Amino acid sequence: MPSVAELQQRAIDYAKLGDFGPQALDTNLQLTRVAPANEGAWTRLSRCYMEGGQLDHATAALDTVLQLNPQNTIARSLQIEVTRRRMAASAPVRAARTRVPRTTRAPREARTKGAALGGFGRAEFVALGQLAPAAALEALGGRIEALLMAINERPFAGRAVETRNRAGQSGARLYRRNTIQAGAPGYLHAFHQGGRREPQLNIGFFSSTPWGRDAVRAGIGFDFKSDGTPPEQERALAYFAQFQQLVAGPWRGFLSQWMGGAGGFIQLGDRPPATDLLPNEALSALIGCQAPTEIGWVFFGRWLFADRSHDADILADGRRLVTWTEGSLSDLLPLWGSLYRS
Repeated sequence: MPSVAELQQRAIDYAKLGDFGPQALDTNLQLTRVAPANEGAWTRLSRCYMEGGQLDHATAALDTVLQLNPQNTIARSLQIEVTRRRMAASAPVRAARTRVPRTTRAPREARTKGAALGGFGRAEFVALGQLAPAAALEALGGRIEALLMAINERPFAGRAVETRNRAGQSGARLYRRNTIQAGAPGYLHAFHQGGRREPQLNIGFFSSTPWGRDAVRAGIGFDFKSDGTPPEQERALAYFAQFQQLVAGPWRGFLSQWMGGAGGFIQLGDRPPATDLLPNEALSALIGCQAPTEIGWVFFGRWLFADRSHDADILADGRRLVTWTEGSLSDLLPLWGSLYRS
């Protein structure tokens, strides 16, 4: 068997020639086995896997590189490239367009509504977990925005906008473009127009790295985090106090049943969804929350988990994901509207 030095030189020679084929892969694979702390070998191995279309193996190799050296800029760049290739491979395929005479074409609005939507599958969750927040937003923002724009076309969106308008809030669309936000690593979210300190109609995307499970949420959220504007923070607290009263009173029975049948869970602060709490326990936790500013964030709504086969099927199909999101928010719309009226 060649020595470590011989394998190293051979691997470098392949890389200089731009050769990342089977022989280069085998050489770097041997090198990682005899020298598992060789950062360059793992980086070259990931490139070989990537060029061969083995994106899962490429991701695993890059994980090893970044464990050895989190500052490896080549590995970070390769992560982004692997993500781009995953996204290209999972992009929805549009049917070929047939040229239609102008006199028989459908109205522009109808043609826009028929645009293909991409789902949120393994490739997207891996990208969300592997990339830095800003890079994840750049890679996945367009896909999530397409989901938001499709939700805008649903009837419930018009009712939500009308509810806010009657309460003196401005806005002609439920969700605006370019409003998706990158939170902590592995987390992207969006809320309705102008709604940061209001009861948010919030949609969030979570990667199992570092949140424990790949998941999507849709429901009502409250943001109490301080940003130097005490009146706005007080506004959010007032809405939440009213929410607690409604949950403790006329809405408790309905919400308990809804959570049990619809996959509803609460989320407090930077913790994952509280799947360990039964519905009544979760509602009691909401009602008894006395220091929301210390928690910073409270959410109530439905969740889809990618490790459940039924949920994964919905997540992977853009149209079904839109329908699920609309249904989740529609169920809570009367409660959400009551907060504005009061």
